[in-house]
Amino acid sequence: MKALALRPVPSLPAPASAPKRAAPAPAPAEPGRRLGRWLRLHHDQIRAGLVGLAALVLFVLAWHLLTTNRVVFYVRFTNIPTPGDVLGRGLAALRNPLFADHVLLSCRRIGLGFLLAGGLAVPLGLLMGRFRALREVAFPICEVLRPIPAIAWVPMAIMLWPTNEASIVFITFLGSFFPVLINTLQGMAHVDPVLVRAARCLGAGEGALFREVYLPACLPQIFTGLTVGMGVAWVSLIAAEMISGQYGIGYFTWEAYSLVQYADIALGMIAIGVLGLASSWLIRLLGRLVMPWAAR
Repeated sequence: MKALALRPVPSLPAPASAPKRAAPAPAPAEPGRRLGRWLRLHHDQIRAGLVGLAALVLFVLAWHLLTTNRVVFYVRFTNIPTPGDVLGRGLAALRNPLFADHVLLSCRRIGLGFLLAGGLAVPLGLLMGRFRALREVAFPICEVLRPIPAIAWVPMAIMLWPTNEASIVFITFLGSFFPVLINTLQGMAHVDPVLVRAARCLGAGEGALFREVYLPACLPQIFTGLTVGMGVAWVSLIAAEMISGQYGIGYFTWEAYSLVQYADIALGMIAIGVLGLASSWLIRLLGRLVMPWAAR
C-alpha cells in the first residue's frame, strides 16, 4: 500500500468577534427613591425637629389653658396674657416701625459688644495659655472680675463712658468676654504636646505654631465659649437696657411693665428668646463651616 501523504489542513480564519455593546446608561433615579434616600440620611434631624415642634405646641397649649382658666396654685396666672393676646400684639408690633427700631438697635449693640469680646478674648486666651508669665499676671485679675454680674457694672459703666450707648456696649462686651476667654484657656490646656513637638521638629516658629497647631486644636472650645458668651451677652444687654437704655428690646419690655401692658411684656420676652436662638444658631453654623471635620 502506498503511504498516504499527509497534507497540512489549512487553518480556518478565526471568526470575527462581535462588536461589544455599550453598557446601558443607568436609569435616572426616580423621585420617590431620591426622597426616600434623603429621608434615611436625615432621619435623626427630622425626628429632632418634629419632637421640638411637638414640645413647643404642648408648651403653648399649657400656656393657653393656664391663662384662659386663670389658674392659681401658689403661682398665679391671673394677670398673665394668653397666647392669643400676645399674638395680636406681635402682629401689631410688626406693623410698627418703632418696634423694629428697638430690635435693630439691640442687635447692633450685641454685634459690637460680641465682636469686641471675641476679638480680644480669643487672642488673649491663646497667649495666656502659651506663656505662663502672662497667665500668672492676667488670670487672677480675670477671676476677680468674672463673677461680677452685669447689673453691678451698670453704675460704673455710666461713670466710665461718656454716653449711654457706649456703656451698654461695654456691659455687653463684659458679658461675653469671660466665657470666651475661659474656654480658650481650656482649649490651650488640652492641646496635645506631641503635635507641638512635631511642629517644632519640622521647623515651625511661634507664629506657625499658633496658626497651624494651637488655633485649630482650640477651635471646638473657642466656639463653645462663643456660644455660651452669646447667651450671657443677651442677658447683660437686656439688664443694661432696662436700667439705662432709652431704646432696645430690653427697654421695650421694661416700659411695657411700667405701663402695665402685660401682652407687650410677653412679646418682649419672646423676641429676646428668638433673637438669642437665632444668634446662637449663627455661631453654630459658622463653627460647622470653620470646622468641617467636627460636623456630625
